[in-house]
Amino acid sequence: MEQNETGCQAPPEAPVLCVNNCGFFGTAATMNMCSKCHKDMTMKEEQAKLAASSIGNIVNGSSSTRGKEPDIVVVVDVQAGSSELMVVSAQTSCASALNEKTEKVKEGPKRCNTCKKRVGLTGFDCRCGNLFCAVHRYSDKHDCPFDYRTAAQDAIAKANPVVKAEKLNKI
Repeated sequence: MEQNETGCQAPPEAPVLCVNNCGFFGTAATMNMCSKCHKDMTMKEEQAKLAASSIGNIVNGSSSTRGKEPDIVVVVDVQAGSSELMVVSAQTSCASALNEKTEKVKEGPKRCNTCKKRVGLTGFDCRCGNLFCAVHRYSDKHDCPFDYRTAAQDAIAKANPVVKAEKLNKI
């Protein structure tokens, strides 16, 4: 009580180890966790909220309210010892699994449009919109349908507009 009268703060409490037993010290502001464990826990909470909101959007957008299946409550233990409740619909969890499989369409390796040789990162994009290897990158090597002549004429015409002076009156 004497400290409150003088305006001094109370001495700090003894250091508390992180509740996740990672070996670092925690603080009361971070629920007795070290900064890294607290950051990991908040990231997991944000991801869970994001997943729940995206599932809610899928449910609202794709299924009717009459045919809605009962929700399943899942309890997830976090390392901090607290538990979170997540409400997940059985139908949406199956639908999201199917969506993930369809989204993982594997794109084949990049190949030259003429000789079908793998080009990877060294491929050359032509103005005709195709990808070519070092041998076929020039327009005369792959029978390019792009009209370079008219493209150049248009570029010159835009860069050099016709300047026409006004007529002068004779005195």
